[in-house]
Amino acid sequence: MTLLTFFSTPAGRWTRAIAGVVLIAVGALLGGWWFLLAALGLVFVLVGALDVCLLAPLFGKPLRGKDFRSAQSA
Repeated sequence: MTLLTFFSTPAGRWTRAIAGVVLIAVGALLGGWWFLLAALGLVFVLVGALDVCLLAPLFGKPLRGKDFRSAQSA
């Protein structure tokens, strides 16, 4: 649960976005079937930019970061 709390913070969002950019760069540099890694990186960038956590619903938490933070503070 601590990991989900971190992912909902601005630092967590930046971490996901930066990890996504790194995955995109590695996938683009290696070429071939490594483009799948770049596609995964795109997902990381999008979830960081859109403030969603895809793992949160697995633990019964809201998908949207704003809703997650509101539930944590209540």
